[in-house]
Amino acid sequence: MQEIYHPPIYHPPVKRSVEIAGHKTSISLEPLFWDMLLAAATREGTPVNALVARIDAERIRAPHAPGLATAVRLWLAADLQARAGQ
Repeated sequence: MQEIYHPPIYHPPVKRSVEIAGHKTSISLEPLFWDMLLAAATREGTPVNALVARIDAERIRAPHAPGLATAVRLWLAADLQARAGQ
């Protein structure tokens, strides 16, 4: 099987700081998800912090709000699915 992602897809999460509404927090995501988040922010022409803040606002309004890292992963998966359907 050909590797589709470099660095290796099975890499432990990496913690990075983000700022949401003027408050610093950290999120632990696997490098693949960090790369996807950066690509999504670039596509939308927005800073990563702004995209994370938007995801956080959507997450908070959800009936069963997941943690922020989970919300980011789910948002990225939904974004990928929506773009694949185009």
